[in-house]
Amino acid sequence: MNIIKLNAIDSTNSYLKRLANKTTIDSYTVVVAKHQTEGRGQLGSKWVSDGGKNLTFSVLVNFNNFKIEHQFYLSMAVSLGVLDAVNNAIKIQCFVKWPNDILAGKDKVAGILIENVLRGEAIKYSIIGVGLNVNQKKFPKSIGNVTSLNNISDTNFNIDELLKNIITNIQFYIDDIERAEFKKIKQLYIASLYKYNKPVMFEDYEHAIFLGKIIDISEEGKLIIELENEKTRKFSLKEIKFASRIK
Repeated sequence: MNIIKLNAIDSTNSYLKRLANKTTIDSYTVVVAKHQTEGRGQLGSKWVSDGGKNLTFSVLVNFNNFKIEHQFYLSMAVSLGVLDAVNNAIKIQCFVKWPNDILAGKDKVAGILIENVLRGEAIKYSIIGVGLNVNQKKFPKSIGNVTSLNNISDTNFNIDELLKNIITNIQFYIDDIERAEFKKIKQLYIASLYKYNKPVMFEDYEHAIFLGKIIDISEEGKLIIELENEKTRKFSLKEIKFASRIK
């Protein structure tokens, strides 16, 4: 594991991408920064983090023959790796909020952003960005329901140790998908999903509110929801959200 430590950078994902464009990089090369000026989340959102208090890093993973059609299994594998590390750090039930946020109880504690570089119909390499709220105590109200490991456990964590644990766990699950153990990964992911198979209110892209329950994930990573009339619908990330604060 090659770890590059930086005090400040625009984005660890962007830094690692620029580096990969210039030279060949070994798998599991990690870039970790105390502060990101342009940290990114899903759908172009900004990742807010106090410098030096949290874990913000990116890791590059090379693939030999990983088909684009299987790319959501990578998202599942990374989610499981981060989830395991968080579960080992705190004594509270944690979940994956589809597609790859990590919740501690009902509040977000970590986010994941994966960017793939393609070669034909396969993924050449992936840059996996992870933000984990570790020792930060206070967060802006504008970013919603978030928390940190410190807030939950009242413990100051060693950020370097957490980093190594997360990378080890991510590699464990990525090894599974490279062995094409897709069924195993999906079963573990589904079992970890927040509100899986439980009635909950959703809001779709047309702002319609409806009751449904998550019953599955499609091969391409869409959320499959069973409606009150027992019919099912598939939704991509931009098409659905929980109607209000998860309860």
